[in-house]
Amino acid sequence: MLQSHPTIDQALIPQPEVCKAIGQTRSGLEKLRKKDPTFPKPIKFGDTRQSAAYYVIAEINAWLQAKIAARD
Repeated sequence: MLQSHPTIDQALIPQPEVCKAIGQTRSGLEKLRKKDPTFPKPIKFGDTRQSAAYYVIAEINAWLQAKIAARD
């Protein structure tokens, strides 16, 4: 789980850090995004495919919590 802090929950985390946090490679993350429609959508600061992708920390944490709750 990513570290949570009340003032930075809406902060962005770069895609490589998301991959590390959930134990996926970049291609594994792409497969997960296609397979699981509940996975948060990235925010891109550019129009090209190579533009860096970022995710909202609070959305990633909420997704992880939902997966843990579904498991239990």
